Amino acid sequence: MYAPDLRGHGRSDWPGQYTWEAMSDDVRALLAALGVEHADVVGHSLGGHVACLLAQRHPGVVRRLVLEDVCAPVPLDPPRPPTPRPEGELPFDWAMVRAADEQRNAPDPVWRDHMARITMPTLVIGGGPTSLVPQAQVAQLADLIPDARLVTLDAGHLVHETRPEEFLTVLEAFLDR
Repeated sequence: MYAPDLRGHGRSDWPGQYTWEAMSDDVRALLAALGVEHADVVGHSLGGHVACLLAQRHPGVVRRLVLEDVCAPVPLDPPRPPTPRPEGELPFDWAMVRAADEQRNAPDPVWRDHMARITMPTLVIGGGPTSLVPQAQVAQLADLIPDARLVTLDAGHLVHETRPEEFLTVLEAFLDR
């Protein structure tokens, strides 16, 4: 199991360029460097968007896909206002947050148009009514992916952290099939 930081996060490089395509390329390059030909990929939030692009662009690499509290790649109307920067030193590059906000507000239409390319077994896990992600958008994502299964755990945005046992039960049942 590998749990990489995306660029701009933690100990990964902070290059100042934070497109979701570039992050998807980073994950693909990591898998290639590790000699991993096929992987079960789990992505949370921004990582879920990156995982969707990986699955669209390299479907032979992703064996099964799990998307935790990820919204559909459709423009927000009205757009989400800029996230206010917290005070002090941050464990991530603030430019990455600004770039993610821009891409979330106005995603490349190709991302939505290519959702049908995600043909591997896919599980979408929503965080329920206490999540900051509107659950109708999570359900919309599941509807865009052929044969995706949607499960909602009332846990908020950090499903894996807030309800770890339930998250693992759902995840393991999906990955063991």
